[in-house]
Amino acid sequence: MEMTFRWYGESDPVSLDFIRQIPGMKGIVSAIYDIPVGESWPLEKIEELKQTVEKAGLELSVIESVPVHEDIKLGKPSRDNYIANYKETIRNLGKAGIPVVCYNFMPIFDWTRSDLNYKLEDGSYALIFDEEEVNKMDPRTLSLPGWDESYTSEEMNELMDEYKEVDKEKLWENLEYFIKEIIPVAEEAGVLMAIHPDDPPYSIFGLPRIITDSEALERFTNIYDSKNNGVTLCVGSYASDPKNDAVAILKEMLEKDRVNFVHARNIKLVGEGKSFEESAHLSEKGSIDMYEVVKALTEHDFTGPIRPDHGRMIWGEEGRPGYGLYDRALGATYLNGLYEATQKAK
Repeated sequence: MEMTFRWYGESDPVSLDFIRQIPGMKGIVSAIYDIPVGESWPLEKIEELKQTVEKAGLELSVIESVPVHEDIKLGKPSRDNYIANYKETIRNLGKAGIPVVCYNFMPIFDWTRSDLNYKLEDGSYALIFDEEEVNKMDPRTLSLPGWDESYTSEEMNELMDEYKEVDKEKLWENLEYFIKEIIPVAEEAGVLMAIHPDDPPYSIFGLPRIITDSEALERFTNIYDSKNNGVTLCVGSYASDPKNDAVAILKEMLEKDRVNFVHARNIKLVGEGKSFEESAHLSEKGSIDMYEVVKALTEHDFTGPIRPDHGRMIWGEEGRPGYGLYDRALGATYLNGLYEATQKAK
């Protein structure tokens, strides 16, 4: 497996120079952040990003992400124009030699948490999802962690109203339309697409979410039978629903050879419902056996990119919630240790 690290560009307080000092670090996961959603990415900007990463002695291993415009998810007539732009971006990424693209198909917003700065028992700070707190919130009037802040209040209300006409089956239909359009282009460009699970993997605020469990992944991979139509196996996202066995889901997708990217994040389920805290990567600190995660990757000879996912804020560090340096560096080192152990035990 190839150890990688998320980097948010020149404005990221975690520099490429710092990332390079993490033992075993090989690749960078990043994106172009100044292009509006729906527009195609110019080859020149992609190559500029790649050169910046390579000058730091690393590789640009994954683009995370190329956002999918809401009109595509809603199935509006304008979707074909946005899909055409998406195809052009994939072609340009292929020309630049970018091997993997991570994306998601979540309506309106990305990952959602109720608190970005929750103090854990050990004094560190982490992202949490408190189901009771989220259920009290009105998405039309609140800005939640993970929401696309480019939407105005009026635009958000309009989108919420539009999604009243889109149930799970309609969203599946729109995803299938999108996949059948882009995967042939990805095959030609030599780009492995990797859909990220919904986070958390269940409906919130009445909006449909469909990439949620083993059954959903089976349906998804059957839409288009190709290695290029793969998944980002985020064990932390899947484990956020107590009904899911994240390790079993990982093994199923490895057997199908559809795991194109791995997010290794531990979470701790709390309470009786679907609430959880984002913990340290260590198995005993959360609800996921990270040894079994890495063992499964070793047994299936996984050579693709993996990254430590969200980390806690520790040792007084301040920065982008979930994306500080210290705890993610500890996570990368821990994962590399597990990988060495499982390799030698083969």
